[in-house]
Amino acid sequence: MRILFTGGGTGGHIFPIIAVARQLKKNNPDLEMFFLGAPAGAGFSDVLQKEGIRIKTILTGKVRRYFSPKIILDIFKMPIGLIQAFLYLYVWMPDIIFNKGGFGSVPVVLVGWLFRIPILTHESDTIPGLANRLGAMFSKRIAVSFVSTGKYFPSKKTALIGNPIRSAIPMTSEKAKTILGLTSQKPIILILGGSQGAQALNQAILGILPQLLEKYEIVHQCGFNNFEEIKRETSQISSDYHLFPFLNESQMSAAQLLANLVISRAGAGSIAEIAACGKPSILVPLPGSGSDHQKENAFAYAQAGATTVVEEENLTLSIFLNEISQILDNPELSQKMSINAKNFSRPEAAQKIAETLIEMGQ
Repeated sequence: MRILFTGGGTGGHIFPIIAVARQLKKNNPDLEMFFLGAPAGAGFSDVLQKEGIRIKTILTGKVRRYFSPKIILDIFKMPIGLIQAFLYLYVWMPDIIFNKGGFGSVPVVLVGWLFRIPILTHESDTIPGLANRLGAMFSKRIAVSFVSTGKYFPSKKTALIGNPIRSAIPMTSEKAKTILGLTSQKPIILILGGSQGAQALNQAILGILPQLLEKYEIVHQCGFNNFEEIKRETSQISSDYHLFPFLNESQMSAAQLLANLVISRAGAGSIAEIAACGKPSILVPLPGSGSDHQKENAFAYAQAGATTVVEEENLTLSIFLNEISQILDNPELSQKMSINAKNFSRPEAAQKIAETLIEMGQ
């Protein structure tokens, strides 16, 4: 059987694909797997290839809701991307397509539908993006991660599955501390800005870093683009501050195991991983994200009692410090948030999607 994955090139698209691919390989080692979509970001192509997934990219345009000279380029990219998708699908002719959305997926889904290849679309966010709204029209089945997302799609072919995430690598606390270079006995705060970083979140952390380090040990993923600058700014900071441009899989598993609190943007993948490891969290949604979906993700998760949401416009240093202290200085609240996070989690999502793909492709 041949399975084609398609989507954008960010971690929010790639990591769920990896989680599903691993589940597929468990019981179906002879599967052929392909990825066709937008160029993957830094390091993601290597991660896909390590899973045995063959990669090809296509030109993709973008529907912009603002004026930009790039609109002219997008007009030419779209038909070229369609031709490229047609040629690759004609050669590969997969039995099933797993669509993670993003504009890199649109030509693939359209051509897949023309070839009558069954398509399963997965929507991670509370509010679907335009690419998945289009993709859903040509899909046989649709999987969503939040209850509220179901209203955007036909109920007869939509199911609440959750967001597929990679399983944590099992390890002891001692090994996890060694991986991250942690040495103190202080509570640990994990700060996640995503692979591309989060400038406002990074700056807020730096603003309160001296106060934080008096009580906590910090693991900070700042993003590749911000790493060198923040490294210079914090070169004289305490050894209890551990800065990373990006956490690889073993480092992330170690950090999630040890963290007493996670501070993160509110991407659906980040929320799913925080919930799966049962950690209390503070979410700072990215303002102005498509359809303001990060804000909607964050508040949907907050309704479960598992997180505190601080919007970026309210991200003053005093409020930030106060929210951190309220959680970490209150063991009862922290424990309650952990339980609620676990209850929100759907760790079986990747397995269910893999089973559905095999069923659809037979």
